[in-house]
Amino acid sequence: MNFINPTKGKMSISRMVQDIVAFMEEDPSAEYKLIVGTDSQSGENTCFVTAVIIHRVGRGARYYYYRKYIPHVRNLRHKIFTETSMSLDTVTRLKEEMIKTRYKDMDMEIHVDIGQNGDTKELIREVVGWVMGMGNGYKVKIKPDACGASKVADRYTK
Repeated sequence: MNFINPTKGKMSISRMVQDIVAFMEEDPSAEYKLIVGTDSQSGENTCFVTAVIIHRVGRGARYYYYRKYIPHVRNLRHKIFTETSMSLDTVTRLKEEMIKTRYKDMDMEIHVDIGQNGDTKELIREVVGWVMGMGNGYKVKIKPDACGASKVADRYTK
């Protein structure tokens, strides 16, 4: 699984974590949020994009994304659960790499592409419960607060 940074190109998860740590070391006193979100777009196939964002609160961010195509997914519930599963898989891999750094206890947020408006509102309780039930202390954000999924990942699904 290779992620892409728009400036630095393709990189493995371990290389991405090294880059995230280097970004944080530039300003170690700043507040940071590590965000993972996935969005998808259906066409002939369904394009899933997982974004990893390191946000230096109030002072910029750096992001990376991974794109995967699978046969066309029509069912909204299936699509949302696939997006969430991809985010959970990514955050688990990130955690495994972050453990090797001094930021091993960093909180991570999972942004899911669901919200109070539209058809996804029926899935909020189930999806948020699933992520919270993982017992890893991940924070879950839904739209309109889920910029990792609804803005960054969405940008690369097209």
